[in-house]
Amino acid sequence: MTSAENWSQKYLRYEFLQPTLLEQALAHRSYSAENNERLEFLGDAVLGAVIAEALYQQEDAADEGTLTRLRASLVRGETLADIAAELQLGNRLLLGGGEARTGGHQKRSFLEGGLEAVFGAVFLDGGFAAAREVILQIFAPRLATLPAFDQLKDPKTRLQELLQARAISLPVYTVLSEEGPPHDREFEVMCTIDQLKIATKGRSSSRRRGEQAAAAKAFALINQ
Repeated sequence: MTSAENWSQKYLRYEFLQPTLLEQALAHRSYSAENNERLEFLGDAVLGAVIAEALYQQEDAADEGTLTRLRASLVRGETLADIAAELQLGNRLLLGGGEARTGGHQKRSFLEGGLEAVFGAVFLDGGFAAAREVILQIFAPRLATLPAFDQLKDPKTRLQELLQARAISLPVYTVLSEEGPPHDREFEVMCTIDQLKIATKGRSSSRRRGEQAAAAKAFALINQ
């Protein structure tokens, strides 16, 4: 049994009938032409369906908009990267030499994509029921501790509403840097609120996520 199969049984509690699917799910594009991008696409869809069903059954008082925001909070890139790190997925990723030498095993975009690809591989290997079981046991702690409905708005929206309520000019977002190859960009964004003399920074794999990270820090500062 390979180390990847041992990892799957330990962290996913799933034994692959076709171990080659697991190997492909862990293979980044820098490693091989037979990489995990197509499985990532599939896993994203399976994950969305499983989480949507779980929320529908669990949150019977939530309307469509609330369910949508709850699902988004669970399947967003930041959450998936955190879960992948908890599962020590980075240690199992198969990377090209350049990516391996530059810390690719811990890159959050690689972790996010790898986890979705693993879900896609489980779906192809064992069907929807198997994928559902794996996903629900991994997400069980987060499904049990969902945020309150009034905390579901994204950080930029919450910051904007807070500033408007206090008659303060809206923040300005500025991209400070953009680094990395096209398939693995990293953005650093600053959120500036001149009236409050606040300037916070956020880093992420997209400009939008960087803005959200910076806005979250600004919101926290104002509410200290």
